[in-house]
Amino acid sequence: MFDKPHGDARQHAPATERNASFIIDILKDVLPKQGHVLEIASGSGEHIIAFANAMPALTWQPSDPFEESRSSIDAWAQQVTPSRIDPALNLDMTRPDWSGKLSKPVNAILSINMIHIAPWEACQGLMQGAGQLLNKEEVLYTYGPYKKGGVHTSESNQDFEGWLKAKSELYGIRDIADVAGEAKNHGLVLEQEIAMPANNFSLVFKKI
Repeated sequence: MFDKPHGDARQHAPATERNASFIIDILKDVLPKQGHVLEIASGSGEHIIAFANAMPALTWQPSDPFEESRSSIDAWAQQVTPSRIDPALNLDMTRPDWSGKLSKPVNAILSINMIHIAPWEACQGLMQGAGQLLNKEEVLYTYGPYKKGGVHTSESNQDFEGWLKAKSELYGIRDIADVAGEAKNHGLVLEQEIAMPANNFSLVFKKI
């Protein structure tokens, strides 16, 4: 999924160039005007750089369970001046104690293209941690491909799930209702379901 065209630790994920501007349009509406935002599974780090540049009043906490990704995130973050991005944390959503590793309160949480390429336990851990970290009316934002009513929304997503399952039987495109149900178990309600380009969805949850 990543390549390294820069001759250093920075990775490049082509999908970030295609979807960052569309995601930013949503985030500008749902994120607080000021505060500290945690991103789960930041990957190459290119998304959080784009977000920091587009929303300079916010500060940002990237994270990823993979060391190579954290190196890429921190390398990209050096391009944001003055720095509004903290060093990337090693957060694994399948670990029940992940939310205890944060040294600062967070006012919003983002998870982009993680839920489908991780075990279901990662979604459960995300919702559990978000329920613990967020205060009333604060937002968890997720983005990616989802099923609706147990059905894929496009043939390309069905093909993509075949590719995911070939990588691991634990991966797969989740149903929006299942994700929303898990969120509800932890005091989060699905406030907005927004169709996005390339057969993806933005899901906006709020802590109640």
